Amino acid sequence: MNYVDLDPALQPLIESYLEPADRDRLAPVLAALGADAAERLAPLADVADKNPPTLAQFDREGDRVDAIDYHASYQELQKAAYEEYGLSALSHRGLHGWDDLPPHLVKYILSYVFVQAEFGLACPVSMTDAAARTLRKFGEGQQITEAIDRLISTDPDHRFTGAMFMTEIHAGTDIAQTSTVAERDGENWKLSGRKWFASNPDADIILTLARFPGGDDTTRGVGLFMLPKRRPDGSKNSYVIDRLKDKLGTRSMPSGEVTLDGAYAVQVGKLDRGFRQMAEMVNTSRLSNAMRATALMRRSINEALAHARTRVVFGKPLIKAPLMRMTLLPLQAEAEAALGLVFYCGDMLQRGDAGDESAAAQIRVLTPLAKHYICKRARFVTGEAMEIRGGRGYIEEWPDARLVRDSHLGSIWEGSSNVIALDVLRCMRKQDTHRLLAKTMEEKLTPITLAEAGPEVRELLTRWTAIVDRGDVILGAEPDVAEALIGGYADDLAQLIMATLLLEQADAEVTRDTNFRKLLVAKAFIGGNISADETAVVDTLAHFEDIVDGASVTREALSSLPAPVA
Repeated sequence: MNYVDLDPALQPLIESYLEPADRDRLAPVLAALGADAAERLAPLADVADKNPPTLAQFDREGDRVDAIDYHASYQELQKAAYEEYGLSALSHRGLHGWDDLPPHLVKYILSYVFVQAEFGLACPVSMTDAAARTLRKFGEGQQITEAIDRLISTDPDHRFTGAMFMTEIHAGTDIAQTSTVAERDGENWKLSGRKWFASNPDADIILTLARFPGGDDTTRGVGLFMLPKRRPDGSKNSYVIDRLKDKLGTRSMPSGEVTLDGAYAVQVGKLDRGFRQMAEMVNTSRLSNAMRATALMRRSINEALAHARTRVVFGKPLIKAPLMRMTLLPLQAEAEAALGLVFYCGDMLQRGDAGDESAAAQIRVLTPLAKHYICKRARFVTGEAMEIRGGRGYIEEWPDARLVRDSHLGSIWEGSSNVIALDVLRCMRKQDTHRLLAKTMEEKLTPITLAEAGPEVRELLTRWTAIVDRGDVILGAEPDVAEALIGGYADDLAQLIMATLLLEQADAEVTRDTNFRKLLVAKAFIGGNISADETAVVDTLAHFEDIVDGASVTREALSSLPAPVA
């Protein structure tokens, strides 16, 4: 089994977004990871989930050590992620045949396949990557340079992992309520306070927030600091892990409560810009959240398809039942639409980093939009897939229950859905990003001359005009009204973007390969999510096997669908 081969959307998107030389370098490592994830890493993840880490606060001499013991299965997963595939280093150094930095998409593609096996470890992997990016962008000095070097290392004897400690009892969403304080200690700082939800709490390098002397009571009074696990002299830093959390999901990866007691720290960037600088790390992690949620969708659909193909009910395979097909097809369309958005976000991040102002403005709003929509949909898709397996799916011996448990975290980590929706509103207020997105997406739709896509193109162009008008109404409304409306608006905006990207990819696949399969996916997604036309979804069921298996669909085969209404 190979997770890459089971994914009909992945390779065509790679061909659309990556240059030939990058595709050639990616191909062997992607093929290897696809097989490894299915055959070795997924079974390890099942074991790690059932053997969570444990905390030893003291050694046998009574000295405080705060050592976390990991099961051997998790340690092997760590080796694969950090060393064999270098997932946290891919945005920072040449690996896997690249002399220079690979495109950001390479990291997201490989991580997407890895997460189909193991979700929990992907959090510290993402935070390690994001910590290096944030320190590189804002930090200065020898200690920070050395920290970056070790965060991006794949050497087992040299590499560091990263984390961010933000959440406090009263300061999760409202960072201005941060109670951790920083005091000057020569050229550096001492931090004191409690962090209530700290994932990967024994990380080597932690980025955290604290109030600094003379700062005001807003987020400008909160500075960003690098908190190393050990002081420069090698001694243990002055913070302790009070306990590990008993969590619904991500059981393989520890999260804990931490008390800082005059902990040694290094200032990162400008003191009064701490929260904005930390937002760089948070936003990077938010995009990874959307990618991880997409991976959970894909794995859960693979499991549902495998079950439906072998389960015989009333004398025939379950997958032949029309209602089962009508259940599975929208899930497939959701997963492919989500993957298309992740690819587009990765591409915009690359372009934004290269100085493209429009791309930078887009990724700023695309990141919360992707997290807001995809992470919530992953809860639905994984739940539906579990139900398809029935009682077996509810039993922990099968992977479905773990996928459902893990799926709930995406909508909570790095900001719950309401927080994320308000971030979308801020982007709209600051840069009219709803208009920028509409202009960009209309420019993608207008050149599509594929006759078979005509009804969908016209539908989406009309809806883009309407959603811009809705956005303008929200921006002109009283603040309370705007905040009340932004959640639903964000979901609708995300769906329109995803539908547009599906049609763009469909047009590309017809032009490149004379393959109409993606157009069927687009029709199913638009019928089920945009126009609420169930008959449009039913019409595509004639090609169900082609869609889920990734087979080529010719124009002649497509003609079996009912003629579109003008």
